Amino acid sequence: MFELPEVETVRRELDRDLVGKKVKTVEASSMKALGRYKSRKAFTSQLLDMKIVSVARKGLYILIVLDGESTLVVDLGSSGTLRRHANKDAVESDTEMVITFTQYGQLRLVDADGTAEMFIVDSAALAEEVPATEDYGLDPVEEPVSWTVFGRELLQRRTKLKTLIMDDKFVVGIGNIYADEILYEAGLRYDRSSETLSSQEIRRLHRALVGTIHDALKYRGTSVPARLFVDPFGVAGEYADHLNVWGKNGKLSGRSRLPIQRAKFGGVWTYFCETQV
Repeated sequence: MFELPEVETVRRELDRDLVGKKVKTVEASSMKALGRYKSRKAFTSQLLDMKIVSVARKGLYILIVLDGESTLVVDLGSSGTLRRHANKDAVESDTEMVITFTQYGQLRLVDADGTAEMFIVDSAALAEEVPATEDYGLDPVEEPVSWTVFGRELLQRRTKLKTLIMDDKFVVGIGNIYADEILYEAGLRYDRSSETLSSQEIRRLHRALVGTIHDALKYRGTSVPARLFVDPFGVAGEYADHLNVWGKNGKLSGRSRLPIQRAKFGGVWTYFCETQV
């Protein structure tokens, strides 16, 4: 799945580019992204003539706020991308949705694996329509999180650290890649139990989490062969060039000059350095 830096990168680009634009036409190529609807028209008719007011985010959902008190909710899943195009650009074979504006260009949903979803809700009913948005934990991009609040939440749990920081109910949008990077920066093992951390270690973990997420945002997300990512203008995220451990087993750690190791944890490979304790 895409993680917080990728989804926030998409949100920021769309908010800069789409606000004020009015929908002229909507074309859905299939029902793959429209699981909540009985027909394509039931979805497309709700968007016609709507103007975009803002582009927000709740957890990993992109919220395109429309006039008329409605919101277009987009879940990118594990393979969806939102792309800006000129009307004349060739349409890719995996394009599921084409939204054409009265002003310049189109917004297209491209989704090779059919994991993305789009639907429209009354803005005031978002919590009822998408209950998961009410269960999200800390969001270090949406609102600054102090280390004391972070530590209090952490110490209430007795969970392996990687499992904990990948739990959306604890902190939003951290997956396998950023979890390994955060734990490396903090100098903590993936299988360390959360309640054993000292105050100093909690501070280090908090600093590593916030710093890693904001650094990844600065480089506009991470694109790796296992999970390609491009922004709405087709530009790939560049944070892969700054990864310290993820995907680098056998290479020398920048901290210890010993080979980076990997182990299966939670069904996926976890990458770490011997200096993590």
